[in-house]
Order: sequence, then structure tokens, then C-alpha cells
Amino acid sequence: MRYARNAALSAPSAEAEPLNQLNMTPLIDVMLVLIIMLIVTIPKANHSIGMDMPRHSGAIEKLAQTLEVDFDGTLWWNGAQLASRAALEEKLAALKGDDTIQLRSNGLAPYKVVAGVLATAQRLGVRNIAIVGNERFQ
Repeated sequence: MRYARNAALSAPSAEAEPLNQLNMTPLIDVMLVLIIMLIVTIPKANHSIGMDMPRHSGAIEKLAQTLEVDFDGTLWWNGAQLASRAALEEKLAALKGDDTIQLRSNGLAPYKVVAGVLATAQRLGVRNIAIVGNERFQ
């Protein structure tokens, strides 16, 4: 018995047909590169207070006023506890232009309180603030 050959298998096709599918690999590569570039170039949110701080001149001079922020947010002016934020504003407003404040904060003090003290000082025109005691955190 002879088997007949299938005509479709034996006849070569005249032209190869193109695939109707899109190659997604280059598109995905380009999108990943664009996403990485976007993430790198977006600036990080910065919630800081711009304030001119004095530069360290080598020798620490004796400062007349000290302001301390305790671990629970209590404010101390030259060793005496301040009753309220208004009392702090009165003390800062009474300073002369060349007076310097020595700010010392406890390591457990809330950042919000320390930042609020700096913002209040800036608003009232206090220019000379020395932040001391940070060497223990380094």
C-alpha cells in the first residue's frame, strides 16, 4: 500500500508571512529607563527652616544667654523654666541685635519643639544662635 503525500507539506510556500505581533521587550526597557530617570530627578521634599547660622571660629566664646529644650519640650532660659511660648517670645524680643543665644537640646526632645524655637527666633530677628551639645551625638 502506498501512502499519498500531503500536498500542503510537500509544496514550499512562495513567501514567508510576517508575524502580526509587536515585540514588547524594547518598549518595556525604554519605560524602565524613563521611570528610573524620573525617580532620580524628582527633588526630595525638604521641610527645613533657612537660617543664617554663625560659623565655628575655633574658640567658643562665652555666651550671655542659654536656652535649653528638655526631653518633654520644656523650655529653660538661663536655668529658669519658661511658662509658655509667649514668655520665650518676650525673652527673644528683648535681646539686642548682637546678643547670642546658646541653644542646647536634649537628645529626646521633640524635633517639632526645637524647630519651633528656631522659627520663632528667626521671625523675631535673632541672628546669632549657637547650637551646642551636638558633639555627644556624633
